[in-house]
Amino acid sequence: MRRSGRSAIRDRPGFAGLRGGNRDTMARILLTGASGSIGTMLRERLPGLRPTDLHPSDGVEQLDVTDADAVRAACRGAAAVVHLGGIASEGPFEDVLAVNVRGTERVLQAAHENGVPRVVLASSNHAAGLHPHADGLPDDVPARPDSYYGWSKAAMESLGRLYHDRYGLHVVCLRIGSCKDRPEHPRDLASWLSPGDAARLVRAALTATGFHIVWGVSANTRRWWSTAGGDAIGYAPEDDAEAWAGEVGEPDPADPVNRLVGGPMATKPLGRPD
Repeated sequence: MRRSGRSAIRDRPGFAGLRGGNRDTMARILLTGASGSIGTMLRERLPGLRPTDLHPSDGVEQLDVTDADAVRAACRGAAAVVHLGGIASEGPFEDVLAVNVRGTERVLQAAHENGVPRVVLASSNHAAGLHPHADGLPDDVPARPDSYYGWSKAAMESLGRLYHDRYGLHVVCLRIGSCKDRPEHPRDLASWLSPGDAARLVRAALTATGFHIVWGVSANTRRWWSTAGGDAIGYAPEDDAEAWAGEVGEPDPADPVNRLVGGPMATKPLGRPD
């Protein structure tokens, strides 16, 4: 009979080889949402992941994260799951509920049933988007979503906590900032997460134990967010958006979007896609 719960998870192989880039271990890490922008960044920088996406392509398997049976099958034999699959911006409530929340439940349940010890969840700064800016804002500041999208990410974090507390899964929720190739807007000077640092963040999360909520942000001179969560899992960002300050310009302190963590999304109509 298959064992479940904490004892089964503790008996699974460790991740000692991951920090050294062990390809055999990486090949057993399931990546959902692999064709999205962040998924593509990770595939280029963390070779050997097993990439899946709703829309298959060359080298990317098809996987609908809302299909419980398909997710269960995909998790068999996995050493960990990096869950990026979902709606990546504001959308109708029923859509983000079905894909982001129910899809995450499918992933966590499949990990539990298959004895997969670790799940990394792509949360978002929008889970806390209505908090005002504050230097050193804690990684685990209580959820204060700015949108249905942000609410879905807060719900994902809560599900991750549930599966950690009930079944002992090691879960890291990444409150990702503005992840793109380079800063494009004044807000990015604080919230930017570079592609290289995104890979470093995920690699660190895959070696963490316990439950963590961590800001996904680079070593920006102007970052508002605490470094404590990243420090706790061994995340050491290297890039700084300040190198682009002269190109993107200065944020206008009178603009309401520059006073809240979530930026422009905090003022847009609920449920309206970008």
